[in-house]
Amino acid sequence: MERTKNYRSKIYKYYSSRRIGKLAPDTVGGFKPRAPYFEKVIREHFPQDKTSKILEIGCGHGAFLYYVQEAGYANSEGVDTSQEQVQEAHRLGIVSVQQGNLVEHLQGIDGNTVDVLIAFDVLEHFTKDELSDLVDELYRVLKKGGIVISHQPNGEGPFGNFMRHWDFTHELAFTRQSIAQLFLSSGFAKVQSYEDKPVIHGMKSFVRYVLWEFVLRQIYRLRMVIETGGCDRNALFSLNFLTVAEK
Repeated sequence: MERTKNYRSKIYKYYSSRRIGKLAPDTVGGFKPRAPYFEKVIREHFPQDKTSKILEIGCGHGAFLYYVQEAGYANSEGVDTSQEQVQEAHRLGIVSVQQGNLVEHLQGIDGNTVDVLIAFDVLEHFTKDELSDLVDELYRVLKKGGIVISHQPNGEGPFGNFMRHWDFTHELAFTRQSIAQLFLSSGFAKVQSYEDKPVIHGMKSFVRYVLWEFVLRQIYRLRMVIETGGCDRNALFSLNFLTVAEK
């Protein structure tokens, strides 16, 4: 019997269409619920120079890239493995997205030429060996002082197992420690991780922030204190978390 294709090829071929619920919105207006978070990341971590070269790997249908370009970073582009995702991005008017293997795309870029690399909900799709090689490539193409902004499942939080298995193509979840080991071992100089707290942009989000910061976080911290006798104040409890690694 002929061997079937590997699971990645099978899943990624129909990544947008063969799933529960729609992945891409009908219009870019469907990105709006995520706008406050994306805009906060851009505001707090992107370089001031709007001519900076920015590449998003695994950009999907281009939600984050849309806000990057709306913020004025015209020298930005994305690449994704799934042809369906690329087609959805183009349908939404985000034409600076191309289809390709992420590692091979990076290998085709000259070293020390990129200012910002974005990997939103991407790293968890690789095995450990694959990911170590990928991060080496991220380091190679970045300029000195350039950054990788990644977003990944939080294995440190109470729902880490849920996020690890949310997508069939997920291989990993991460903690502050494991993500730091990954980047620092490839030569990065500094790694900082941030909890995905609600972003205040109105009364409803303000209430969510207060409940998260002063109720849920304290409950999670108390649980850890009861079990282990202590809890790091910088512990991350959100479903996912953001990491910024500087070369």
